[in-house]
This record gives sequence, structure tokens and C-alpha cells, in this order.
Amino acid sequence: MVIELRAPGVSATPDLALRPWHDDDLGALLDAYRDPVLRRWTRVPVTSPAEGRRWLRRARQDWDEGRRFSFAVLEEQAEGPRLVANVVLKGITPQRPVPEVGYWTASWARGRGVAPRAVTALSRWAFDRLPQVTRLDLLHQVDNVASCRVAQKCGYAFQEVLPARPPFPLDGHRHTLDVG
Repeated sequence: MVIELRAPGVSATPDLALRPWHDDDLGALLDAYRDPVLRRWTRVPVTSPAEGRRWLRRARQDWDEGRRFSFAVLEEQAEGPRLVANVVLKGITPQRPVPEVGYWTASWARGRGVAPRAVTALSRWAFDRLPQVTRLDLLHQVDNVASCRVAQKCGYAFQEVLPARPPFPLDGHRHTLDVG
């Protein structure tokens, strides 16, 4: 199955392509996870090729099971596409009517509008592809100000403060986006 989403560039920024992760993304995945800021905000660290292969295998299995959809976000460049982010739709189960959108941005791509464009493309895809989904959640810790800005830029409305729970040591924010 070939799935690719597009997020057009804005101003001087290149277009983005979103597609399922491939095994040959291992090197780019490891490069992105060398960033301590990225590792701070993610639950599953990728610090070795073996962990990277497990991460990629899990992403593929989750796609096959239809419960989690992770997209590699690539920026179109003259020398070829470069990995700049990951966006994921997770928590798709009959018991959980509202899936969660998550993402991370590689250090070299921050501050250029990559995350809002990728999250918006994923959100549209989720509503188009999954008719049972009428709302999406975006969660982040209260001290992750950048994620709060991304949620706002993508039209996710702030709903509530959530109490801290492992593995997150601080309270969080829940933002939602409704279909429409």
C-alpha cells in the first residue's frame, strides 16, 4: 500500500511529504534521536541501531494492525528528500473514541513551520480516512510551550489541564480538534 500525504510549503519553505516509515530510514531516525531535546519529550528513546530497527518494526506492525499510523515527514530538497519530523495518530481502538496526535521535529527543522504543517496534514488525513473519528486530541506537558503553539496553529482548542502521570512528571494540556 502506497500512502503519501503532502503539505505545501509556505513562503520560502519547501513542500513536505508524509509517508509510512521504511527500513531504509534507520540512519535518519538515529540522526534525529541524537538530539537531547527530542529525547526529553519522547517516551521511546532510540539510541542504537537495534533500538531504531525495533522502532521501525513496531511502526510497520502498528500500521498493519490499524491502531497506530506513524508518518515520516520529509522535506523536498534539491539533493533529495530529508527527514524533518514524525507525526503519528495513535490510540485507535473501539474502547477509545478519540485518538491522539503526536509528533516530533528534528533539531535542524525546528522553527520553520514543519510541525504545524505536518500535524494539519495528518489531522485532515485522519478525518478523511477514519469516518468513526470525529475528534482528535493533542497532549503535551505544561512546560512544552512549543507544542502548545503547534496545537494552536493547527486549530486545536485548549480543553483542560491533565494531572501528571507516568512517564510524564508534570501536568499536561489537552487540546482537541473536531471534524469539520
